[in-house]
Amino acid sequence: MNASAELLKELRIERNAPPPPSASSAKWWVLAALAVAGVAVIGWVMSRGDRSIEVRTAPVIAIGNTAASASVLDASGYVVARRMATVSAKVTGRVLEVLIEEGMRVEEGQVMARLDPVDADAQFALADAQLSAARSQVASIQAQLTQAEAEAVRLTELVQRGLVSRSQHDAAVAQRDALRAQRVTAQRNVQVAADSLEIARNGVDNTIVRAPFAGVVIAKAAQPGEIVSPLATGGYTRTGIGTIVDMDSLEVEVDVGESYIGRVQPGMPVEAVLNAYPDWKIPAEVIAIIPAADRGKATVKVRVALREKDARIVPDMGVRVSFLEAERGDEAEQPRGVRVPQNAIVSRDGANRVFVVQDGKVALRGVETGVALGDGRQVLSGLAAGQSVVLDPPAELKDGDAVRVAAPR
Repeated sequence: MNASAELLKELRIERNAPPPPSASSAKWWVLAALAVAGVAVIGWVMSRGDRSIEVRTAPVIAIGNTAASASVLDASGYVVARRMATVSAKVTGRVLEVLIEEGMRVEEGQVMARLDPVDADAQFALADAQLSAARSQVASIQAQLTQAEAEAVRLTELVQRGLVSRSQHDAAVAQRDALRAQRVTAQRNVQVAADSLEIARNGVDNTIVRAPFAGVVIAKAAQPGEIVSPLATGGYTRTGIGTIVDMDSLEVEVDVGESYIGRVQPGMPVEAVLNAYPDWKIPAEVIAIIPAADRGKATVKVRVALREKDARIVPDMGVRVSFLEAERGDEAEQPRGVRVPQNAIVSRDGANRVFVVQDGKVALRGVETGVALGDGRQVLSGLAAGQSVVLDPPAELKDGDAVRVAAPR
């Protein structure tokens, strides 16, 4: 009886006991623990790998004559070319080939196009044949004249001896003189034929269109097969091969109101800004004031020369100009170079140096310092405007170290 009771107790189910852990839930707990450990390891590795030093930076500012003058008048105008030409052939003809394209640079005398030279070649061949015929005629007359001169000399001796009549002698002398005159005429005909040949040669050369000066092609006006003529005949006849511009002759033309023209003087400094590049200030100066006013607009035209030559400047660009006051004082006394904060300059190896930030790293540069400028200092060499320098560089910072720029406060 007791044995049976014990067996029944072992078979009883404990309803309040916690269920045993399943295999799947145990697996998820293990994966979660591994993920937490992996994140911790990655964070530790990243913290160990990021060895860049946080620094504060400041820009390098240019100093000098840029702010020495103030604007006395602002106006607008356009870029124009003093040398611009639509190149055409000197003769009417059919275009055989065109050797230019827009944007192409050509040199003085460079071939731009060729016309069909068939007619010009035929005229040249005819002139050459006429010259050869004229020279042959001179040779023929010269041979006859040689014989006539010998005959006249012989008859002169015979008439002195009384062996021939004087009339025969006179006829021989007249024949000689006539041949001499014919020879002179033939020689002049040779010169005329040679001149005609030279004209025909120029005609052949006129079928080749060359650039009158060095410049850039801005328009291509003809195609092979078209008829071109230097005269505007209308219809489908072209008058030009292309247009070239001498980019070295670019300048600015500005219309200034009559009420303000007294503020402008020849040689006056000017600051020009192209509408296409508003951040680019181009130094310029007044060339001349055109002595004529526009009655309709009440303006006077002013020519302005650009001191800088650049491929970005093209004809017909809009431009704003500021006429500046004449620079005052000795240029040698005005500050030069760039300005940096005083706390960007450090002493390393007995010399003044700065750390320049480039592509996430610093480069140690030696600089030549000048006078103090407020809380900054003049740097005469070693830096360029627009660069960034490190402020208060740490003692452990060295050339080539990786840095990160701190956010501005």
